[in-house]
Amino acid sequence: MKVNGTHYRSLWWDAEKAALQIIDQRWLPHDFRVQQVDTLEDYAEAIVEMRVRGAPLIGATAAYGMALAARLDPSTAHLDKAWAFLDKTRPTAINLRWALNRCRTHLLALPEDQRAEAALRLAHEIADEDVEINRSIGLNGLEIIRKIADGKTNGEPVRLLTHCNAGWLATVDWGTATSPIYQAHDAGIPIHVWVDETRPRNQGALTSWELGSHGVPHTYITDNAGGHLMQHGLVDMVIVGTDRTTRRGDVCNKIGTYLKALAARANNVPFYVALPSPTIDWTVTDGVSEIPIEERSAREVTHIQGVNDAGEIVQVQVTPRGTPGGNPAFDVTPNHLVTGLITERGVCAATPEGLDGLFPEQARIAERA
Repeated sequence: MKVNGTHYRSLWWDAEKAALQIIDQRWLPHDFRVQQVDTLEDYAEAIVEMRVRGAPLIGATAAYGMALAARLDPSTAHLDKAWAFLDKTRPTAINLRWALNRCRTHLLALPEDQRAEAALRLAHEIADEDVEINRSIGLNGLEIIRKIADGKTNGEPVRLLTHCNAGWLATVDWGTATSPIYQAHDAGIPIHVWVDETRPRNQGALTSWELGSHGVPHTYITDNAGGHLMQHGLVDMVIVGTDRTTRRGDVCNKIGTYLKALAARANNVPFYVALPSPTIDWTVTDGVSEIPIEERSAREVTHIQGVNDAGEIVQVQVTPRGTPGGNPAFDVTPNHLVTGLITERGVCAATPEGLDGLFPEQARIAERA
């Protein structure tokens, strides 16, 4: 996507410097900063500190981390150590382990003197695949938005509600939940996006920054406003991303997603999840009991970051001193609350049969495991 007229991916490989470049998302939407990632420690910190964030982007970052590990020392022992080091950075998004496993399996089958070159080539491949997956999700989601638009009169826009940032900043490009939005906007379909602020990190501000850069009409709202808008017929469709989706279609996403799904069900609003296939965890069935939920720092709840009147990026405390903060980063939406899963292969029901129908090869592997 574009920033001030220049196309960017969320990460890219600088061949001259032989190093990964990332957009340091801690400073957005107020300041656009690019950081070079040089060491395995840098990779781990980038993931933990959410300089890069979003399940697909975390996976792509980890793949480049394995490429660095193979360049430093291609031995099996070192690759195993790098795998374990990066795997512990964040527990919930399955793309992290998916990418690490894919890299390790591929590399260990090769002679040591071939691993460094192969690792970098695979990291590029994973990044490029993510772009194409998300573009295809957008095309499949576009058809849903188009059908809603066909029922509108007098040029009334299709009104969508998002939660968190499942945009291009959370992927290598296009985004998951935003990809259909961009496709619809570019196709000339009138749309308007209600953007949840998504406390505690206010990642909705990233979505607003993205949509504004692309010229998509939108309004930034508090998390608790969504149900009210649905009650008054002001939401035609909810579309969110996912950090891990179970084999039966339970969806783990940013905290607060479950409440949006409940409100959508109560008000007969379609609730769709944009789902890239690497985010499916074929080893897990019951999302509520089996998916580990990351508990992040209480400071994310007790403090908030913004720009003061002097134009400085600052943090301020919003709670009384000494008040403890709880910060579960994700929740799970049971599959019966999900209208459909929008994948790169099409749209399916949030059921084992729906997922198996689109990804029969993965279903067969899971059955044998």
